[in-house]
Amino acid sequence: MNYYNENGIEYIKNTINCDMSNLYNLFFKYINPKAKKILDIGFGSGRDMIYFKNKGYDVFGIDSCELFCEKAKEIGIDNVNCINVLDMNYFDEFDAIWACASLLHIDKDELNDVFKKCDRALKEEGIMYCSFKYGDFSGIRKERYFHDLNEDNFINYIKDTSFEIIEILLTYDVRTDRQDEKWLNVILKKK
Repeated sequence: MNYYNENGIEYIKNTINCDMSNLYNLFFKYINPKAKKILDIGFGSGRDMIYFKNKGYDVFGIDSCELFCEKAKEIGIDNVNCINVLDMNYFDEFDAIWACASLLHIDKDELNDVFKKCDRALKEEGIMYCSFKYGDFSGIRKERYFHDLNEDNFINYIKDTSFEIIEILLTYDVRTDRQDEKWLNVILKKK
């Protein structure tokens, strides 16, 4: 993604210290206590990978932005792969997937394929967290493609997967300059 390669340092500064405790609590509410391995899709600043690593989990991350991959390695995050989620080919490998504000950049025609890949990557009864800007917009906003979702249209993108929706939580952006932006947060479980 050219936008993040060109604006990544500013993005990292704006997101690295965000208070994500509310969403971490939502995620860990459903993770099996024996879970060990988490995949962070679109890890960006590495904030969440650091948090999960400090909690004792084996954390792996993928991101298509080369700058984010380089910066992650500079701060001691080694388990990163610089690939697009559409090129991900894991099978039955992770106990949980964290996709915070990352899948919203996937074209709406490819989003179901991404959820199928996530379904395959998770172990049985694995948990997935994902978040999208709330709404029904698809297109370019601030030099990036966004696909916003709501409770009604989200279900269309998990067709042909074994996912069931466990919980949906609507929140506002944790960044102080964007507190009027609403987010759809979804917990999925692989059946």
